[in-house]
Amino acid sequence: MESNTSSNRDKEVMERVREYQQNQKLLSSELGDLFANYMGDSLSCCVFEHHLQVVKDDEAKEYLEFALETSKKHLSEMEELFEKEHIVVPVGFGEQDVRKGAPRLFSDIFMIFYVVEMSRAALVTYGNALSSSYRQDILGYFKMCLDDTVIIFEKGLHLMLLKGINLTPPTIPYPKKVNFIEKDSFISLIAGKFRPLTALEIKHLQININSNILGKALMLGFSQVASSEKLRKYFQQGAKVADTQIKQLAKFLMSDNLPVPSSMDAHVSDSTSAPFSDKLMLYHASLANTIGISNYGLAVSKMMRHDLHANMAILTADIAKYANDGVNLIIGNGWLEEPPRAADRKKLSKEAPNSNTEE
Repeated sequence: MESNTSSNRDKEVMERVREYQQNQKLLSSELGDLFANYMGDSLSCCVFEHHLQVVKDDEAKEYLEFALETSKKHLSEMEELFEKEHIVVPVGFGEQDVRKGAPRLFSDIFMIFYVVEMSRAALVTYGNALSSSYRQDILGYFKMCLDDTVIIFEKGLHLMLLKGINLTPPTIPYPKKVNFIEKDSFISLIAGKFRPLTALEIKHLQININSNILGKALMLGFSQVASSEKLRKYFQQGAKVADTQIKQLAKFLMSDNLPVPSSMDAHVSDSTSAPFSDKLMLYHASLANTIGISNYGLAVSKMMRHDLHANMAILTADIAKYANDGVNLIIGNGWLEEPPRAADRKKLSKEAPNSNTEE
């Protein structure tokens, strides 16, 4: 009886909220997240389309089909929302960015790894978008995206395990008693680095190594197939940046005799035929940079050793410089689609009609 009463009350509240919000415009946070989400899902659809053209493993194919249908569903939902709000639909990426008939650039195993790592990043992105949304239909949309991504992430982890690829962080001993830290050497820049890593420090080192393993393999592949020498050099530089990041982060794990995740370099084919447009590959590099910087920011907030903080700051600066070079390349090629932004009041005031002009 109490459960029914609570359910009825919840429905009543939802009806009142919808009535209150029926004419409410999208907030800046909602508009910005939807735009970024559209760009990301349209890119994912193109990547999945190519993978499905060349994948050989039946289980991997089924997994990719599910991921593709999920991204298509998200795009359809957003297009309906944009149309309802009279908002221009972003160009994003489409058939013009996929080269049909191109040979595989990555192995089946890498394709699964790619979806797992991208869905890991999407869990953070959707959680952030959900937490800054207020209109009920937008909350519902990002909740759906989050639920879908949980399923994709979980399916991918299971599939990787069945294929003999273990993505899990190492185990460490269980605590046997409660201890309280008595000396600031636990966190200090010099002395702190001589204590063993905490569980969360291990976790975030592993996550950032995995994201750089993905980034390095992508950049290696893209460097083989980009149409211009300038882009090939940019992607080669990206592979070097990622390799440096992996080595720097791995040192912390190895110093505590902990295993380091395996490279995916061998899963890049020797193809020199581009499966994607230069525009898509360059934007993908930019997306990978954004994910990397976001991961480092979260890692620093969870790590207590100051030597780790210092190292993360250097690595973040390296990615930021590389990312800035990439954005300049995107702009130089006329490929940067402008995101929603605030009104330029100064410009509008200059363009305003002369108040003394007679109509």
